[in-house]
Amino acid sequence: MTADRPALTAPPGKATADGTDGVLGRAHRALTLGIISVVSLVAFEASAVNTAMPVAAHALDGIGRYAFAFSAFFTASLFAMALSGEWSDRRGPLAPLFTGIAAFGVGLLIAGGAQTMGMFIAGRAVQGIGGGLVVVSLYVVVGRAYPERLRPSIMASFSAAWVVPVIVGPLLAGTVTEQLGWRWVFLAIPMLILLPLAVMLPALRKLPRTEPGPRGGVRHMLTDRRCRLALAVAVGASLLQCAGQHPAWSALPLAAAGLALLVPAIVRLLPRGTFRAARGLPTVVLMRGLAAGALVAAESFIPLLLVTQRGLSATLAGLSLTGGGLTWALGSYVQSRRRLEPHRERLMGLGMLLLATAIAMVPLALLDGVPVWIVAAAWTVGGFGMGLNISSGGVLLLKLSRPEEAGSNSASLQMSDALGNVTFVGISGVLFVAFGGGAVAAHAPATTASASSAAHPAAFVAVFAAMAGVAVAGAVVSFRLRPSAALG
Repeated sequence: MTADRPALTAPPGKATADGTDGVLGRAHRALTLGIISVVSLVAFEASAVNTAMPVAAHALDGIGRYAFAFSAFFTASLFAMALSGEWSDRRGPLAPLFTGIAAFGVGLLIAGGAQTMGMFIAGRAVQGIGGGLVVVSLYVVVGRAYPERLRPSIMASFSAAWVVPVIVGPLLAGTVTEQLGWRWVFLAIPMLILLPLAVMLPALRKLPRTEPGPRGGVRHMLTDRRCRLALAVAVGASLLQCAGQHPAWSALPLAAAGLALLVPAIVRLLPRGTFRAARGLPTVVLMRGLAAGALVAAESFIPLLLVTQRGLSATLAGLSLTGGGLTWALGSYVQSRRRLEPHRERLMGLGMLLLATAIAMVPLALLDGVPVWIVAAAWTVGGFGMGLNISSGGVLLLKLSRPEEAGSNSASLQMSDALGNVTFVGISGVLFVAFGGGAVAAHAPATTASASSAAHPAAFVAVFAAMAGVAVAGAVVSFRLRPSAALG
């Protein structure tokens, strides 16, 4: 991509003005369908896991470590993203892509067969390694296989690939959880992996091959500077969350060690000026982490709130998130309209305000007089805001990047996403335990009275209030999206 504004292309599958094929034309159809299949698989896993997680954590006596099941995924994926970038640059995207898909499936099998919460968390970490390898290598595939004019369309298909999974995933996962058990939500998904592999392989084999450099081995990739920094962030975040889950003076050395690893590594991983919201590109990267982290941290606790505090079934609790996926796609479509192009910075700020409003509305469901569907309504608002924000951020990043920096800046955007998830899911877990959430017991929806007696609403209020504050902070820094030169 050049630093100029990306051209608006025809919708996927349509011929462009010069008569050449679109992303669903003959030349790119197989690869496009394969990419959509992979993204849909990841999306289905995410929606299914959110639905089954409260039941799984209760069955494994692990409610107190509920947040670890999410943060383990994001922490491991952070390191895997850095590794995938190096691996793709040195050997091409095929090896990290297929290794990532395999690791994703293995992690699901470990989690599905877990007998303890620790084993379950380990399985989620293996899933995270697979997810991190896949997401970066897919971006590299897009860069190598599609001409510049088609890249906005294929990137838009990433969002579109989430629509069906967020509709079907919660309902299917909830039904499987209630009828067959939560384990089958994890054990059945690996069977779906064969489809994207079969569809993509012929097209992927036609990609230009990358000749390995003199330092192209796996050992050298693992010791690359960005990989070392990403590993330091992952370990530091884990130490901090462990310290926060066991608040006591004895945990202070653990917290200090976590900070010593985390802070210097984060500063070096992202563009200079990111954490002081320097105008332009650094603020784009910062906002991605704030938006993604606030959303994922809040979303992780919604099914648990609905199951334990309002007595909903796992199916209904998961369905409360469905509307957000649909409106996310709608928001992504709206921001792509040509007449809104001059207002992209304002769209990102508006998206953060809508997300903050949605997160702040969720704790209202803790009040008995408030209908439980308010959560689903709130999440449709938040999803639309995310569609405006995330898609606009990707376009703006490419607009502000010089051609030779587009790849590294795109990697920084993904790293910020992962860092936001790790940081804010970890903070949410600490807040949840600190305000008594570790004693919350997941239960079937039959006994609302027992739910009230076991309730610790302050733990949920603390989580959602903090994440709404993060989203508000994102709206505030959106005023620094436009570079100083543009303001002049």
